[in-house]
Amino acid sequence: MNEYVNRVLEETKTKNNTENEFLQAVDEVLKTIEPVIDKHKEYEDLSILERMVEPERIIMFRVPWINDEGKVVVNRGYRIQFNSLIGPYKGGLRFHPSVNLSIMKFLGFEQIFKNALTGLPIGGAKGGSDFDPKGKSDNEIMRFCQSFMTELYRHIGQDVDVPAGDIGVGGREIGYLFGQYKRIRNAYEGGVLTGKDVVYGGSLARKEATGYGLMFFMREMLGAHNICIMGKTVSISGSGNVAIYACEKAQVMGAKVVTMSDSNGCIYDENGIDLDCVKEIKEVRRGRIKEYLNTHPNAKYIEKTGSENPAWTIKTDIALPCATQNELILEDAKTLVKNGVIAIGEGANMPCSEEATNYLLEHNVLVAPAKASNAGGVATSAIEMSQNSMRYYHTFEEVEAKLDTIMTNIFNACKSSAEEYGLGHNYVAGANIAAFSKLAKAMVAQGVV
Repeated sequence: MNEYVNRVLEETKTKNNTENEFLQAVDEVLKTIEPVIDKHKEYEDLSILERMVEPERIIMFRVPWINDEGKVVVNRGYRIQFNSLIGPYKGGLRFHPSVNLSIMKFLGFEQIFKNALTGLPIGGAKGGSDFDPKGKSDNEIMRFCQSFMTELYRHIGQDVDVPAGDIGVGGREIGYLFGQYKRIRNAYEGGVLTGKDVVYGGSLARKEATGYGLMFFMREMLGAHNICIMGKTVSISGSGNVAIYACEKAQVMGAKVVTMSDSNGCIYDENGIDLDCVKEIKEVRRGRIKEYLNTHPNAKYIEKTGSENPAWTIKTDIALPCATQNELILEDAKTLVKNGVIAIGEGANMPCSEEATNYLLEHNVLVAPAKASNAGGVATSAIEMSQNSMRYYHTFEEVEAKLDTIMTNIFNACKSSAEEYGLGHNYVAGANIAAFSKLAKAMVAQGVV
């Protein structure tokens, strides 16, 4: 290993020794960009890597709110403003019990590279809370969001930091957050949050964007290897926003999606997933995926009993992990390879463990890395920001066309970087190199700040 890369990795591990997810993300990026560091010896003198792995700002705060029983509950809030080299901080808010500093830093670090790949002027950030929206009433969620924004508002702005949604933060939560921001600021600043409803400044195609973008990237990646999506079978994990719209676009492209899942287990419908039913369960009723069997008795439900996801035991051509980080582990990768999978498309953030990714690459499986393949959401958020600035709306078709172009360009950047450094079809390394090269040039140009 490059001596400089190794030293920074060891220093990062020492400083952040309890933050496993963050260290995993840093380890993956730094190891794959070694060829760039070997080529640019000056980066060591400028401490490019040390600056890249250290957030510009970490904000932590308490979030007190009152539940429906009148009891005061206290959660913890975060905003990691990781990097503003190429634009205002940009990245989602996640409300989930698993949220902690390590996960926030890992997501913020990934966001830097993802946003750089889009070609749009946006920096990297992430935030959220250990608050769990599941089982909460609308009024409880509103009170929590208002309390959360009462602190967050002082750290964000349409030219400073622009949050969006993530796990646990959908249109309902964004609406409550935006309403409180507008109330405090006494001004309509539409570009301060993205993922808004179209009726008050959101963009058409935003909710579809991450899932659609994933499939646009998959189309390009497979096409580069003379593989057509039409007629292929697809397994998808998750049943949230990314999974639903990846499924929708995959079906439009002629693929047959046979699995979707939630945290309790997965459904398998060999005739193809009835997406209208899944949307009703998840987007309207906010129910569990097992309810699919109530109207589709011939489908199967496989309960999750351990760390392995049952969705990956189903033999398919393509697997799309769209749920959460590290959901596809080494044993899952071995099962997928044994079953003849040809490609993996990461819809979630870092859904494959490092061991799983390495195993898949070693066995010639095409891997679309998350920071490239799920960049469609943030790319469309940037399009939403531009519409807010112009006081103008694009049509759904215009936004989708722009998204298609962006995802095609992202794949081409990953492919070109992999080829430039003799890495073959390793698009994981290609994505990291393409993004890092852009960020490093900006860092050199802006001096020591």
